[in-house]
Amino acid sequence: MKALRFGRSAAVLSVAALALTACGGNGGSSDTPAEGNGSAPAEVAGTLIGGGASSQEAGMTAWTNGVTEVHPDLTVSYDPVGSGSGREGFLAGQYSFAGSDAAMDEEEISQAESVCGPEGVFHVPAYISPVAVAFNLEGVDQVNMDADTIAKVFTGEITTWNDPVIAEQNPDTELPDTKITVVHRADDSGTTENFTDYLAAAAPESWTYDVVETWPSEITAESAQQTSGVVSLAQSTDGAITYADASQIGNLGTVAVKVGEEYVPYSSEAAARAVETAGEGLAGSLELDRTTTEAGVYPVVLVTYEIFCHQYQDQETADMAKAFAEYVVSEDGQATAAESAGNAPISDATREAAMANIQGITVQG
Repeated sequence: MKALRFGRSAAVLSVAALALTACGGNGGSSDTPAEGNGSAPAEVAGTLIGGGASSQEAGMTAWTNGVTEVHPDLTVSYDPVGSGSGREGFLAGQYSFAGSDAAMDEEEISQAESVCGPEGVFHVPAYISPVAVAFNLEGVDQVNMDADTIAKVFTGEITTWNDPVIAEQNPDTELPDTKITVVHRADDSGTTENFTDYLAAAAPESWTYDVVETWPSEITAESAQQTSGVVSLAQSTDGAITYADASQIGNLGTVAVKVGEEYVPYSSEAAARAVETAGEGLAGSLELDRTTTEAGVYPVVLVTYEIFCHQYQDQETADMAKAFAEYVVSEDGQATAAESAGNAPISDATREAAMANIQGITVQG
């Protein structure tokens, strides 16, 4: 079982001066007394600023709109700059929370103490979604592939859609000799990390690269910025194949991934089953089993975390963070996102564990 955390050389600004503004850049005074643990106050006002994963953009839009029904004077601004940039911005004090398709590693968690205080950060696994292996091939809506085949396609070893390795797994589908064009994320991406984590675990002989947020430069392929960019490029390129949050792939065809003896199409239910079997990682993160053979599990899944401080520098920001986080993991918040983005709602057990951390958000002493 492989973890959703790996060594990264994130370019993080962590000088002492940043600690004066980090996690408190939305207003308020650092000498406001803490109100203690528990739910957010009924009246929460101000603007909470976050940034990060573009994969959850549709879900985040649903949350930022929906939270105003509970807290009319709370505005949440989210910049979908990508997971890596979101974590960097959080650690630099630019954002009061970060969205990330990959959990912070040990180095980042340690760095977070300079901006969040000695209690550091915690991860809320708020958005669960399959990563679709999506393609543009006229007249073909679904193709079966095992992990080795997917890896060979994305490394350029398999170059046409009617390659015998693909054709053998799709005897009832007429595949053209169209050239395969691989499209990947150009920016640092948690979606890339989740996808390469799957390839490294499930096809180690065919995927000989590391688990990375930045696509290997040795592989010849086309690239685009953020989720919307790769989907748009794939949609305009005959024969293209890419990987992206399933909620944003539009009319692209998709790959059913071989798990055990069956081919499993992506779905929110199949993604949720993958998370149900996950282990515990650092600071509330999860470890996913990418090599599962359990029926009905779709292993190419991402968990997008909302990353918060345990302690903020002022009461206003602490209250806003707590109020927004509570809404995100609430049954209403999860249902609102699922309706908008098609992601899988978190389980009751995940919600309870997250709420224990959220309700403990307080102010640095």
